[in-house]
Amino acid sequence: MIRYTSLLLVFAGLLQTSCNTQNRTSSDNPDKPNIVFILADDLGYGDLSFLGQEKFETPNIDKLAREGLFFSQMYSGNTVCAPSRCALISGQHTGHTYIRGNKEIQPEGQHPIPDSLYTIFELLKDQGYATGTFGKWGLGYPGSEGDPMKQGIDRFFGFNCQRIGHNYYPYYLWDNDQKSWLAGNEGTEEKEYAPYLIQNQALDFIRQNKEKPFFLFRSTILPHAELKVPEEVLEKYIGKFGEEKPFKGIDSGDQYKVGGYGSQPHPRAAFAAMIELLDRQVGEIVELLDSLNIRDNTLIVFSTDNGPHQEGGADPDYFNSNAHFRGYKRDLYEGGIRVPAIFNWPGKITPGKTDRLSAFWDFYPTVMALTGSDKVPHAIDGLSLLPTLLGKMENQEQHEHLYWEFHELGGRIALRKGDLKLVCYDILKPDLTRMELYNIAEDPSETRDLSQQYPEKVKELYAIAQQERTPSEIFRFDASRYRGEK
Repeated sequence: MIRYTSLLLVFAGLLQTSCNTQNRTSSDNPDKPNIVFILADDLGYGDLSFLGQEKFETPNIDKLAREGLFFSQMYSGNTVCAPSRCALISGQHTGHTYIRGNKEIQPEGQHPIPDSLYTIFELLKDQGYATGTFGKWGLGYPGSEGDPMKQGIDRFFGFNCQRIGHNYYPYYLWDNDQKSWLAGNEGTEEKEYAPYLIQNQALDFIRQNKEKPFFLFRSTILPHAELKVPEEVLEKYIGKFGEEKPFKGIDSGDQYKVGGYGSQPHPRAAFAAMIELLDRQVGEIVELLDSLNIRDNTLIVFSTDNGPHQEGGADPDYFNSNAHFRGYKRDLYEGGIRVPAIFNWPGKITPGKTDRLSAFWDFYPTVMALTGSDKVPHAIDGLSLLPTLLGKMENQEQHEHLYWEFHELGGRIALRKGDLKLVCYDILKPDLTRMELYNIAEDPSETRDLSQQYPEKVKELYAIAQQERTPSEIFRFDASRYRGEK
């Protein structure tokens, strides 16, 4: 396990020495930049026009990439929501994170992260930051120790539960630790669109904290299923994508508006419209930062939690959502975990592209270095990317390997070391277990399994993978406990 090193503090000092403070409207903590992390939900690598999407456009995200540094080999924390987010806010991969899967807690929420986890929100709060999360949480049911209001977050607005976050016209959203009931969505009404409401609160958070450093975690639910979007956005796409196959979903009953996907007669049009809305909201954040004269002192990061989904009528093959990669959400092939990642900070980050092998767990130590935090609360798997961001490539530490595990569908693990990647499926079903080996540099689409050609390499990488996990009583890789989760 990689641990935080004094090298990070060196670069923190270099950064703070060079920070331009002219655009800061307050003298409080002038050397600490604002941080905005925009995390899309189930957005595929190929769903952005600058990465090849041809059926719709994402001009605001494209501009962010054009004026920032694009990481072409960034990997998400996991191939589903909760563990991917846990890796992001803990600096640990899913062999070490506390949350390693989407474990449901009834009636609302997911298994909680513990009080003992020193989250990135707590780190930044200790550094004098205002912290806000807007959108989807999924790391602790209301009132639990994993509740966002108990994890260093000053302001929360959105969905606590990622299952209820399937629905775009919910009965209520969480406003800190209180339910905010939406009168316009009572019964079967659909008048208050959650992404609009959440975006407005996120923009207000920026306005309210413009005179001090802040961390905005904009964890949007777009474009996760269900496929619903207001008519004024949808109508321009209807009829543009050939003959649509209507999706018949849940429009009444126990799961209506509490997890079930609603019907959509135009699923392709709705998907394109949802990504237009995602792109528009990215543009609104950038525009507001500009108007408040704090853009130059703000680091913006844009990424997505995992690969594209196939639920609710979605058609990722039609849109080529996973680009040239194999697999989707829930896969540990590249299509499930290779994600677009943009770091944008005018005057500090030189625009361009890097193939630096990176993962979500690198964000935590990057923020430590960025803010000069010297508190090392737990072992960290990530490496600070600050040298790469500042163009000091000679000082960038390299990952020896990256590891993932997934506890559904029979159990899956993957490990990448250099150009080689081991993918193991059905590890909880010994009679069905298969191991595959790919050279990602030569075969990024993972079409040529080299496991029979290099059995010793498979054995070597699998041995490393076995060493990369600590025991978990909650998320056990134990075939005797396998119950066929779906």
